[in-house]
Amino acid sequence: MRLETRSGLRAPTDLASRAGSGEGARSGAAAPRTGWSRPVGRGDAPPPVESRAPSRQRRIFSKLTARVLAINLLALMILVGGLLYLGRYEERLIQAEMESLRTEALIFAGALAEGAIVGDPDIRLDLDPERGRQMVRRLYETTDTRTRLFATDGSLLADSRLLIGGGVIEIELLRPADDNVWLRDVFDEIYGWITQQVPERKGWPAYAERPLQTATDYPLVMRALSGNIGQQIWSVPGGGKILGVAVPVQRLRAVMGAILVTRDTAKLEKAIQSVREDILKVYGVALLVTVALSLYLAGTITRPIRRLAAAAEQVRRGHGRQQLIPDLTRRRDEIGELSGALRDMTSALWARMDAIENFAADVAHEIKNPLTSLRSAVETVSRIKDADQQRRLMTIILEDVQRLDRLITDISDASRLDAELSRAEAEEVDIAAMLRMLVELYETTLEDGGPVLKLSLPPINVLYVNGLEDRLVQVFRNLIGNAISFSPPGGTIAIKAWRENGVVAVSIADEGPGIPESKVAAIFDRFYTERPAGEKFGTHSGLGLSISKQIVDAHHGQIFAANRRDRSGARFTVRIPAR
Repeated sequence: MRLETRSGLRAPTDLASRAGSGEGARSGAAAPRTGWSRPVGRGDAPPPVESRAPSRQRRIFSKLTARVLAINLLALMILVGGLLYLGRYEERLIQAEMESLRTEALIFAGALAEGAIVGDPDIRLDLDPERGRQMVRRLYETTDTRTRLFATDGSLLADSRLLIGGGVIEIELLRPADDNVWLRDVFDEIYGWITQQVPERKGWPAYAERPLQTATDYPLVMRALSGNIGQQIWSVPGGGKILGVAVPVQRLRAVMGAILVTRDTAKLEKAIQSVREDILKVYGVALLVTVALSLYLAGTITRPIRRLAAAAEQVRRGHGRQQLIPDLTRRRDEIGELSGALRDMTSALWARMDAIENFAADVAHEIKNPLTSLRSAVETVSRIKDADQQRRLMTIILEDVQRLDRLITDISDASRLDAELSRAEAEEVDIAAMLRMLVELYETTLEDGGPVLKLSLPPINVLYVNGLEDRLVQVFRNLIGNAISFSPPGGTIAIKAWRENGVVAVSIADEGPGIPESKVAAIFDRFYTERPAGEKFGTHSGLGLSISKQIVDAHHGQIFAANRRDRSGARFTVRIPAR
């Protein structure tokens, strides 16, 4: 059941519903907490985790190391692959070679026009085949270019590869002796495989040479016989290319024949191979450096992570608190941050376990006291015959049972508090409206002659925080209830709220006897009770202020107590970050 006030704030109507454990007693607090957290209690105990984690086997190369290597090597391979693809470079070399071949062909054609053409220019000019052969033979001796001379009818007059009385002569240089022949063979094999992967330009016609050659076998020669210069690139089976240029042999603008000069691209391909070999040598060095640096980089990542994982595994298996998470915060990187977070988490876990143990011990101690009194009263009542004494003992038994019920209820509420704080969604809370509602509520329930509640708020409402409304109501009801319990008849309880430096602060001051100076530090301990004069023992569990501090800490705020300096009484102050 909730009560709607003029400010629109909801509150429980039963004064004992939320704060019953703290009213009328200055009672203690649990260990400080930060943030929304979840308790580890019997109701939320996790199942055994021994079988959850897979066995961690040490591998030579971790997956992370393999990924670092793959990324770095892939980038290097793409770069080297682009360098090995020397298509533009090869095209420029072929173009330069064709220009050189064309120059040679024009020189040969000019020489043949001057030395192999006979006859009277005014009557008739003819190409002397014998002179043409001699000149082609002489020209071939000075160059490695193959030269063929064709007549105007397309017949082959001379071929530099055909010598008088012999056949085709082929010269092949022997490979020089080398002690590291096997290493060179291995390199050649690797180079051959790599060059096969490099795409080459396609579309050149295959070179074919018939035993009886004619000009019709070569379109560029037919073009030369028509007075133009022709050139062609042929592909050779098994790799390689042949470059050819045909130019007309002219005298006084009359075409007397055509000369075809051809040259293979062995030297050109040797130059390209030399460039590629240099690239591969640099690539080999870069590959070794990349692998070494990648392994080093991966090691600087995987080794500390493995250390952290091994330490976390030891902590998980419960091998004692001496198994600490390595401190790697000096690295000043993400792994250092992970190390710090794991160390903080481990410390928080041990603190939580200590808090659970202390809480269990405190609960056992607090429950044992009324049980001992109850047992003594039950044993005594059976031996006493006096009716009045039996009634008094039955009254004691009833009070002890009520005390146990109240204690168990408050303990249950405290144990559920963490879970509720972790699950609930924070919302905007108007502290001014909440305090006005609580003051109105208490004023309607206080007896005549009781203390007077005086509320002081800023003229402009700026008292907004993010939090859980019901739990903040519980905190202020505990504090106001304590102030009422300790205030003398007709006393004043001053409630003041203000905002400063991004914090909403609320102070509640009474005119009671105050807090013993030796107990100020222990006022928020669990099960601590400081009862006002005349109050029955066991009326309160001593958990009220402890729960209040737990709630305020969960809101990232502060709560503290002090004695008033201007007069007798105590002052409790709550500070919560403003919205």
